[in-house]
Amino acid sequence: MSDYILELKGITKIFPGVKALNNVQFQLKRGEVHALMGENGAGKSTFIKVITGVHKAEEGEMYLNGQKVDFKGPRDAQAAGIAAVYQHATSYPHLTVAENIFMGHEIIRHHMIQWKAMNEEANKLLQQLHTDFDATAEMGTLSVAQQQMVEIAKALSTNAQIIILDEPTASLTTRESEELYHIVDQLREKGVSVIFISHRFEDMYRLASRVTVFRDSQYIGTYNVDEITNADLIKAMVGREINDLFPKPDVKIGKEVLRIENYTRAGFFKDISFAVHAGEIVGMTGLVGAGRTEVIESVCGVTHPDSGKLYLDGKEIHIKQPSDAMKLGIVLLPEDRQKEGLIMSWGLGRNVTLPVIDKYAKTGLDNNQKEREIAKELLEEVDTKAVDIFQPASSLSGGNQQKVVVAKALSQEMKVVIMDEPTKGVDVGAKAEIYAILGDMAKKGYAIILISSEMPEILGMADRIIVMCNGRKTGELSREEATQEKILELSMEKGASDRKGAAN
Repeated sequence: MSDYILELKGITKIFPGVKALNNVQFQLKRGEVHALMGENGAGKSTFIKVITGVHKAEEGEMYLNGQKVDFKGPRDAQAAGIAAVYQHATSYPHLTVAENIFMGHEIIRHHMIQWKAMNEEANKLLQQLHTDFDATAEMGTLSVAQQQMVEIAKALSTNAQIIILDEPTASLTTRESEELYHIVDQLREKGVSVIFISHRFEDMYRLASRVTVFRDSQYIGTYNVDEITNADLIKAMVGREINDLFPKPDVKIGKEVLRIENYTRAGFFKDISFAVHAGEIVGMTGLVGAGRTEVIESVCGVTHPDSGKLYLDGKEIHIKQPSDAMKLGIVLLPEDRQKEGLIMSWGLGRNVTLPVIDKYAKTGLDNNQKEREIAKELLEEVDTKAVDIFQPASSLSGGNQQKVVVAKALSQEMKVVIMDEPTKGVDVGAKAEIYAILGDMAKKGYAIILISSEMPEILGMADRIIVMCNGRKTGELSREEATQEKILELSMEKGASDRKGAAN
């Protein structure tokens, strides 16, 4: 019997004008969790689609349990015991959990779907995953983490021996990620082999025994996780050394720009107060439900606080809608760049100049030319990797989409920049570039609020850190006194005592 349950050799996949995979290889052992890492565009997603039968490679061979296989489509891969769980769940929100789990392979007897048997089997699978919901629950009522558990249950329902998890923690909180880690541990104990695709080093260290790196559509190497350093892994992924992943500049903090006083919105947050100064990066962090984004949305006019005051340059201001905030120089880069930050079907240039479109609304060649020139300059300033300004935003990697959102912000007259999870789903190379842009903004004197769930990001980039838990500000730490332990304590223990006090 082969040492590997899955082995691929010399895989090459070509799309019109693009070699998406160039002679790559991969080996997966039985009962192994094997991380697959690389920048966006490295070829990971294409490779997974070759394994699952979605794409057929022009060159190369694939072996399953030592036997050569040639999948004609996804059904062949599923029948062979291979299943994939993608970052964005491909579910039917108005159907039940059981219906989603057995979609395409329903339990049928005498030409009739056996609903009772399907619900029972689905509940058995959910119990294995220690879920807190029932098979009859409607899919659309579940959280992102719960929907991913349903996708894993769906994979188990096909008796999969190889499960591919594609960026499963990208949209999860720290607590939800820990739950997922526990599930992966269970799968490994049962002898299931897992390919775990992630941009997060903590995922790799927590779960994987080996890691394979792709770069520019090519195989770079396979390494034992306990034998490779962060620096060497980053160099393998990006092709160069990143000496300082968090390039925090030494900036002289200026005058107060924005101050929030006693902001309260019933059911969301209570009595939130803090200020941010010119050239300062204030980090906001906390666990799920902390209320960070909700506070900022109230500042920017997306929602409205029930009470509290807002000051800009020492003067009280009243923001009724997002356009009011933008006119005052308060710019929000939203967490969901695809739904709220960009119009995905539009070209990059038009996305960038959208906030200041009134400047170019008049007809005439001169205005159009000026608009294009400014868009091009801003996209180059943030080092966006694109063919031209007419390329649709949907065609870019996550990191480059985020750069377009930043360029869009730079097109406006800004005083305060609020970045909500700016590196979510972004590879390590693009993260370093976004941090450098963030540092440049601080040097230019912008007041910056950085909302992030990633502890290294907050500790590495913030001058001051606001910690929230369950809608309350539980602490404020300077850069010098902040540690991961202190932040976690404020995120959990003090928050728990606050809840207890509120309940009493």
